[in-house]
Amino acid sequence: MTNGSTRNRLKQKVKSHIPKDWLTEIRIAYRILIETFKGIAQAGFVVNLAIVTSMAAILLIFGTIFRTTLSLSSFVDEMGGTLEISVYLEPQADVGATTKQIKKIKHVKSVSFISKEKSWNDLKREIEMPDIDNPLPDVLRVKIDNMKNIDPIMAEVKKLPDIQDTGYAKELAQKAEALNKISHTVTLVVMVVASLLTITIINNTIQLVIQSKKEEIEIMRLMGVSNWYIKCPLVLQGAIYGFLGAMLAVVPINIVQKYLQMAHEHFSIPVFSFAQGLVVLSVILVGVFFSAGGSLMSIKKHLQV
Repeated sequence: MTNGSTRNRLKQKVKSHIPKDWLTEIRIAYRILIETFKGIAQAGFVVNLAIVTSMAAILLIFGTIFRTTLSLSSFVDEMGGTLEISVYLEPQADVGATTKQIKKIKHVKSVSFISKEKSWNDLKREIEMPDIDNPLPDVLRVKIDNMKNIDPIMAEVKKLPDIQDTGYAKELAQKAEALNKISHTVTLVVMVVASLLTITIINNTIQLVIQSKKEEIEIMRLMGVSNWYIKCPLVLQGAIYGFLGAMLAVVPINIVQKYLQMAHEHFSIPVFSFAQGLVVLSVILVGVFFSAGGSLMSIKKHLQV
């Protein structure tokens, strides 16, 4: 064990004194970039345009649905923040004590009291009522922070004394929550489909590049050129296609974001402050990452290096 540790220390010491030829590394990086753009040029303008525009269309669909999902989530969250639970009190209920108890429940934003006299007068103004005694109970309007917390809060409220009944717009809340889940699922599915299409397009493109440079690659292998030097230009080529496609898709996505912002302002619903940046970053990452991944898959399949 001691000999092994000593040997490792000597290796590190020797390695630290070996001069690094940074100029050579810069030259290698330069040659890799040259080979990358050479491969793009060999593909031809029409082919490059078709690849970039196809990827831009795919990423546009993904980015638009993703951005719409973020806005829909904001609408659902805002709806949850304005949703109220109606708590109907017994005739002998202590309104002040019950209000304090409800305010202590987690996720309750506020509690307001509506007397049965006010409810009865409002009802008589809206519709013609017979001359009978007021049958309505006193009501507490309970606002919550998120519609996901409705059922737990109602369960806690029902445990309190002097509570006659509770209710809320259950059907509306369920529909809003279902719509939110559907939008998230659609976004995930579109992302998977966009990723597969991106990988397929790049895979086919890199395959054509490999076939056109087959003899050149064989010569490099015979000369002892390292595998990563052969692979890097192809991977970078795929990443560049993905980046250009993403940049092209960002333009119409920003237009979509502008109209969604107007919708938020019209309904006075706050928008996620990071929404625009998040969507743009996601589109770029999906484009670059899966394009580079498609290149790697094509290299492993069609190029034995």
